[in-house]
Amino acid sequence: MVGLGFTDRTLTDEEISSLVRSALALSDLAGKRVLVIIPDGTRTAPLPRMFRLLCNTLLGHVAALDFLIALGTHQPMSQEQIGKRLGVQPEEWTTTLAGVHVYNHEWHKPETFVTLGTISAAEVEAISGGMLCQPVPVRINRLVTQYDQIIICGPVFPHEVVGFSGGNKYFFPGVSGPELIDLSHWLGALITSYQIIGRPGITPVRALIDRAAGLIAAPKLCLAMVVAPGKTELAGLYAGTPEAAWAEAASLSAKVHITYVDQPFQRVLSIMPAMYDDIWTAAKGMYKLEPVIADGGEVVIYAPHITEFSYTHGKLLAAIGYHTRDYFVKQWERFKHYPGGVLAHSTHLRGIGQYDPINGERPRIRVTLATGISPERCAAHNLGYLDPCQINIAEWEHREHEGILVVPKAGEMLYRLKV
Repeated sequence: MVGLGFTDRTLTDEEISSLVRSALALSDLAGKRVLVIIPDGTRTAPLPRMFRLLCNTLLGHVAALDFLIALGTHQPMSQEQIGKRLGVQPEEWTTTLAGVHVYNHEWHKPETFVTLGTISAAEVEAISGGMLCQPVPVRINRLVTQYDQIIICGPVFPHEVVGFSGGNKYFFPGVSGPELIDLSHWLGALITSYQIIGRPGITPVRALIDRAAGLIAAPKLCLAMVVAPGKTELAGLYAGTPEAAWAEAASLSAKVHITYVDQPFQRVLSIMPAMYDDIWTAAKGMYKLEPVIADGGEVVIYAPHITEFSYTHGKLLAAIGYHTRDYFVKQWERFKHYPGGVLAHSTHLRGIGQYDPINGERPRIRVTLATGISPERCAAHNLGYLDPCQINIAEWEHREHEGILVVPKAGEMLYRLKV
């Protein structure tokens, strides 16, 4: 593995180029078919720079160079969105980049997938510490099996399901079949985002996806990026196996992507950037702030541009609403037929709490939406509503001493209480 990372500066263009070229040279890619897996628009990363570097280094030396967008179950990107994401002008696809293909992960098409094997119920039970006991087929986008070399090129951040994102997560759930998506996300929900987000080392969910990635036959190289807070420059870049590169990147991410505060806050205004276009993705404004909200406090997700809970899973969310983990677990016969990934998202946004049939549901904190979603729909989904037109951000700012916190561009920095 090769890599560099800093907490007090960003990498230079020369350092990034040298690291990438060294890693590619060690992989001996001449004459091979190469597939690069990249994130969609919901992750901050200097993808135009990395895309150009990969293309400039590999084109003319490899038999094929293609890219696959790790959508999970997010909406596909249009050709215009892909061009903007990669910094490519339309005419370049037929000139300097002729022959390079960029594919959306077509998760909604059954023919997209191929089965690599099955993780047994006994293994799932051991990995999950007894929380789950069921076999799970490992299905993945068949493109992963049609190339000589797979390269993961994506950032690492604290993550609500797996601890820290990146590495083999770009396979599962990035280009995964629904079975492992649902199982891994529900396992994360059982542990709770509160407990797992930003947790160092190999979490049970990380162990599960690493086990699944072990079934991929093609050689794998990971370019694990650590993006400097509030920027698109890199604080770190590590290249090696997905496991080794991710471990180094996660260690640096824990230093640069976690903000520690002295006391919990009664109200937090999470201002969500436009790259999150529904609550399914903008819920990170809750995940990353939940640890510093006082019992009985409130997080307000401020995103006037958002008008939908989920473009993909909206109907299912309308049926179940947003609830704590125990609300589902203690009524499992009622909810066991819903996809685990949808149930997990519901619990992650609603946060930890308690439920029993007599006293009902008692979430630890309140979750309020200040979005383009109506008060009626918020109430039907078991969430609070605040008119975004009535929010003057300036009136919220600089009131930390009153227990009020404003977080601009929420969703990537994790907030924790000092021990």
